[in-house]
Amino acid sequence: MTFSEEIQQGIPDQLPQPKPYDSSINHAPKRKEILSAEEKKLALQNALRYFKPRHHATLLPEFKEELNTYGRIYMYRFRPDHEIFARPISDYPGKCEQAKAIMLMIQNNLDHAVAQHPHELITYGGNGAVFQNWAQYRLVMKYLSEMTETQTLVMYSGHPLGLFPSHKDAPRVVVTNGMMIPNYSQPDDWEKFNALGVTQYGQMTAGSYMYIGPQGIVHGTTITVLNGFRKIKKDPQGGLFVTSGLGGMSGAQPKAGNIAGCVTVCAEVNKKATHTRHSQGWVDEVISDLNALSDRVREALAAKETVSIAYDGNVVDVWEHFDTEDIHIDLGSDQTSLHNPWAGGYYPVGMTYEEANALMASDPKKFKEEVQKTLRRHAEAVNKHTAKGTYFFDYGNAFLLEASRAGADIMASNGIDFKYPSYVQDIMGPMCFDYGFGPFRWVCASGSKEDLAKTDAIANNVLETMMQDAPKEIQQQMGDNIKWIKGAQENKLVVGSQARILYADSEGRINIASAFNKAISEGKIGPVILGRDHHDVSGTDSPYRETSNIYDGSRFTADMAIHNVIGDSFRGATWVSIHNGGGVGWGEVINGGFGMVLDGSNDAQRRLESMLFWDVNNGIARRSWARNEEAIFAIKRAMENTPDLVVTLPNFVDDTLL
Repeated sequence: MTFSEEIQQGIPDQLPQPKPYDSSINHAPKRKEILSAEEKKLALQNALRYFKPRHHATLLPEFKEELNTYGRIYMYRFRPDHEIFARPISDYPGKCEQAKAIMLMIQNNLDHAVAQHPHELITYGGNGAVFQNWAQYRLVMKYLSEMTETQTLVMYSGHPLGLFPSHKDAPRVVVTNGMMIPNYSQPDDWEKFNALGVTQYGQMTAGSYMYIGPQGIVHGTTITVLNGFRKIKKDPQGGLFVTSGLGGMSGAQPKAGNIAGCVTVCAEVNKKATHTRHSQGWVDEVISDLNALSDRVREALAAKETVSIAYDGNVVDVWEHFDTEDIHIDLGSDQTSLHNPWAGGYYPVGMTYEEANALMASDPKKFKEEVQKTLRRHAEAVNKHTAKGTYFFDYGNAFLLEASRAGADIMASNGIDFKYPSYVQDIMGPMCFDYGFGPFRWVCASGSKEDLAKTDAIANNVLETMMQDAPKEIQQQMGDNIKWIKGAQENKLVVGSQARILYADSEGRINIASAFNKAISEGKIGPVILGRDHHDVSGTDSPYRETSNIYDGSRFTADMAIHNVIGDSFRGATWVSIHNGGGVGWGEVINGGFGMVLDGSNDAQRRLESMLFWDVNNGIARRSWARNEEAIFAIKRAMENTPDLVVTLPNFVDDTLL
């Protein structure tokens, strides 16, 4: 059967042969035992409804075995025979170029070189799923191969609800993930309802088909590291950055450290993840011995090397050993998946990865106790270093939040705030988000390296032209991005699709997208898919990360994310998504995203101008209303340039009156 035939087949009439469990693949850990006997029956009923009754007797014991063994029903038997990766858009069967582009993006998310747990359909973050099971994958790809430009596919937490009549300017796909009633949005609710097969955790760009590998975060991480060194007034050359996590998103950290020019030590407990990042060139060296690590770090610092080192073990050991060895850490952080602390996002010190996974499944209560004990020890070690001058920041992974819940010593003297800032509070919020700068990304749908090089050159030319007239307030942001795009090719950032990311405001995004659309219309490049990380100016309401620099009391509201996705829907997005959870945890954030296909047409130009303007400026308007002065500057500038834009501005109260 050809690739196209298997895509168009959907769920086969005749059952495929069972597929053996591939131990060479990085698999998701077993999920906790949480369903009652009656709920297990319901989970099996829910899974079997994808299949004709004549297959139920065969599939029932198999699905029961998966549920008991892994805590989920993945339907491994239905993994496709075709290799999953981002093919050129012309390789996909279908009636609609937009639908083919979405198929390309879905397959990129599940590419073995990209996905964290590809056989469990998890892209990154330990639980960031594209779909819940392989039947959903097959159905979605079939629907997309049949879709016309007057239909919309509705996605219900991984489940394709169906194709509905719409119109050409409507989104081709509308995605929701994990949109729970608020009282049912605790971590155990995810465990339960995901096991039942009725919801999923889409993370930010996994369940919205917009993940582009670790490159997706490496630019933001580079900006963070550069500005972290700027805050402590130290050149990155000869400086030390210590952190942890080499998984999906966190795997960008050593590459970002290299681009910034410092020495980076990044600890990781999963040897398969370390091997993947090392083999891809995202980390330079791997060291398993703490004494060898300290010797190597001293040598690198003395020589002012630019090098990234993966420590094969727990980061708590690194913090404690460097304290004993009196190795000064300039910047410190953590990017383990602490939004998912009890299901593989963070591992206890003093036990192997395998021992921890076994404990997680056999005794979840004991595992939680060990994780919280480790968090207290982790925070204590960090405190010793910050007392010596280390600048530590929370990397938006809920480290401080979970450490506080574990009783660690990380609260400020007022008993309300944390001792350490979120990187958004100190760096990304005031320096980027409030000015409208965020992670704009694109994918060359042709799959051509030449097209990517051409788009890099186009984006660089646009930014250099814009910088000539840019106000002084945003000159540094513009300069950092020009430096980034000029070095993009040599830094070998591509994993999976031919994709690129840079930080731009709405004016930059519109100008770059317009230049792409013109180049497509002239036949210079193939179609381009636009998107962004949800970790952006407007798409995400997350009180401990994206909106942590909102101080008017509204950071726990989620109006902005909902406004964003609704507005994108009727302004021309090709697909839109809205999620509960992502980055900082289930129940802790609401975030929305989009995808947009550029085909060189006048319609594409009309849509990009309308949607990209809204996608950024609705967030700047909210940030300005919170009295963020950088955002007030940005929205006033936008109003000057756009007569139809009229935004309510805040009045400031004299503190002496209060």
